[in-house]
Amino acid sequence: MNQLQALLNDSLIRTKHVENAAIINIKERKVCASTFGFNVPPENALNLISTFYKNLLQARRGGLCFQEKYYKCVRADEHSIYLQNPDGGLIVVKTKAFILVATYRVGMYPSVCVEAVEKLGKKNA
Repeated sequence: MNQLQALLNDSLIRTKHVENAAIINIKERKVCASTFGFNVPPENALNLISTFYKNLLQARRGGLCFQEKYYKCVRADEHSIYLQNPDGGLIVVKTKAFILVATYRVGMYPSVCVEAVEKLGKKNA
């Protein structure tokens, strides 16, 4: 397990609020770490990068499709997007070098997920 993967597990998965998480390297335009069994296809990684740099307003208004599921935007700013659907939610945070994406199930506390992902984002700023 690499250092980023260990960070995902320690900072997010152990909170029991985050279901899955991945880190996308913006410069390399690919996933560089993910939790066990969480596969982020290259087109999803590129879509998340594009969302922050070109389509943030569109994501705010129209939501986002990720891994063949539609998520409605609950809040968004230049560094984070918080989205939900009936099954759970999706949190995406951009740092200087990385985009972190995490999922959670219904019944979890979204604010805890957001805080955990944002904290991890600051560690990787």
